[in-house]
Amino acid sequence: MAKKYERIAEALRQDIRAGQLRPGEKLPAETKLAEQYRTSVPTMRDALRELHAEGLIDKRHGIGNFVRKPRPRVERNNERHQWEKDRARLVQAEREKTGSTEHDTGLTVSDLAFKADFREVPANEDLAAVFSVPEGTLLLERNYRTFPREGDAPFSLVTSYLVHEVVSANPDLLDESNEPWAGGTQNQLLTLGIELDHIEERIMARPPTAEEAEELGLQKGVSVFQLRKISTDTTDRVVEVSDVILPGDRTEMVFTTTLARW
Repeated sequence: MAKKYERIAEALRQDIRAGQLRPGEKLPAETKLAEQYRTSVPTMRDALRELHAEGLIDKRHGIGNFVRKPRPRVERNNERHQWEKDRARLVQAEREKTGSTEHDTGLTVSDLAFKADFREVPANEDLAAVFSVPEGTLLLERNYRTFPREGDAPFSLVTSYLVHEVVSANPDLLDESNEPWAGGTQNQLLTLGIELDHIEERIMARPPTAEEAEELGLQKGVSVFQLRKISTDTTDRVVEVSDVILPGDRTEMVFTTTLARW
């Protein structure tokens, strides 16, 4: 038999899902809710704690509890890479109209806010092996965050690596102020005369680190997808590696494989 706080949490959960409690709406004070459900304040707090853990409400200290506004969902599929490649050679005006985040979320450029942070780092053992370069080779590390303009957390945490010696042939690519770059990484590589042949993505699910959970605004118990994207050019050289952390509560991974017919 369900405990009393679980029954109260279910009643509030149904009100939220039915729209009787709307996104952004402030819930009555805990004492008022306790009176309404004929229970104690500690039991009411246990019920609210359940809803907070599920991501249905937010607790703002000193203000109260609010129904959480749903965050935009992201559908990431493996067809996006050909879509990006097809756009890489378009004129800039066309490339500026949309990008991969808009493709994955259905949002528009005006709906988004973007942050980029670049730095030079030596290749560690892991990255040196992937790039097939000596450990310590200078890399350009690029950290990207894209937010819904009215949101409080990024869609993902993206760290991209390029071999510095290769990318420095176009100094514009070293300047973070040029981001977001119309056409993304594939157009950037095109300015270096590089065409991608294939992209490999390796995905695993795991618990987030404390830092990842805080930055992505994850509730307790929500996992993340850890995705490593390895981009290889037409000479069979790895030219870009991205490590992407995606929140498991609002990311759907979709893979479509066309099969040869008999």
